[in-house]
Amino acid sequence: MSDNEELEIISSTTEDITDKKCPSCGATLQYDPDIKKMACPYCGFSREIPEEMSSDSVKEQDFESAKLRASQNWGTKKKSIVCKQCGGETVYDEAETAASCPFCGSNNIMPVDDDEDIMAPGGVVPFEISQEKASELFKKWLGGKLFAPNAAKQACVAKDFNGIYLPYWTYDAETASTYSVSLGFDYKDGDETKTRWRNYSGNYAEFIDDEIVYASKKTNDPYIKRVSVFDFTRLRPYSPEFIAGFAAERYTVGLDEGWGQAKVAIDSKLRSHLSSELRSRYNADHVRNLVLNTDYSDITFKYLLAPIWLSNFKFNGTVYKFVVNGQTGKIAGKSPISPIKVAIAVVIAIAVLILLAYLFG
Repeated sequence: MSDNEELEIISSTTEDITDKKCPSCGATLQYDPDIKKMACPYCGFSREIPEEMSSDSVKEQDFESAKLRASQNWGTKKKSIVCKQCGGETVYDEAETAASCPFCGSNNIMPVDDDEDIMAPGGVVPFEISQEKASELFKKWLGGKLFAPNAAKQACVAKDFNGIYLPYWTYDAETASTYSVSLGFDYKDGDETKTRWRNYSGNYAEFIDDEIVYASKKTNDPYIKRVSVFDFTRLRPYSPEFIAGFAAERYTVGLDEGWGQAKVAIDSKLRSHLSSELRSRYNADHVRNLVLNTDYSDITFKYLLAPIWLSNFKFNGTVYKFVVNGQTGKIAGKSPISPIKVAIAVVIAIAVLILLAYLFG
């Protein structure tokens, strides 16, 4: 069976296996992160999602030919909503409605025309952190902020949690690099430490696995990238069941543009790994002037959706945004700062420096 045929079968069967109505009360079933099942929020009915859908079923796609066979079938009919205020674009089931933008909270939203050139996701990292758990993690995160006001820690409550699946590309590639570098070796010249430099060159190869790129230009929240680390061993093939009850943003960073961003990150990773290897191999103390020329081959990719909770809290009239990784629970965001606590810390630091200068000066 060809990759094309396999993609078509996956796309066509996702709709067949999706039954979003509760057989007990007729309400819409949603994916429940706590029990990892489809569940009814009203009567408690739940059903399993097929276990045969494992991470091994999410196939890598060939980079060069993928643009010729991009699929647009999400498994159920979808509609797009765009926010007039922030420009954020999300994808919903046609039967679902959005009262507000999950990115900025604005009610100023409108439907947009279907885009037939949008690729369907191949895999989903399901939510494992529920809204209740995310709220608990928020309280713990804020409580651990050293300079946050005590009043904020005690009284602040996160509001308007919005669970959303955000788009990511992951890239695999074989890399083959040639390099030239100067390595420094420290030696003692009396009481002085000097460095002797030597030039080296050679070849370096490394396989890159799942270099992740956040595939959105619409959502520019810097905190999202900070928490965008996922365990892909728990990746599942895309199914409409996983995004039931959640919004999903489609990608706005294309496959080629994403690969350009990935290569920048990969180059940095290769430099770091090669520098560490050369230090160890030659027992060097310093690395400088590393010139690296890299060829890439066997490039493959996956287009994935991964879970993020977006929320905010208000303190003294200021709104502070934060995000929670919906799989791992990692949090990033901005918290209020107590000027009094900062001032006390500065005074203590100055006192310690004065004491050290007195004792050892």
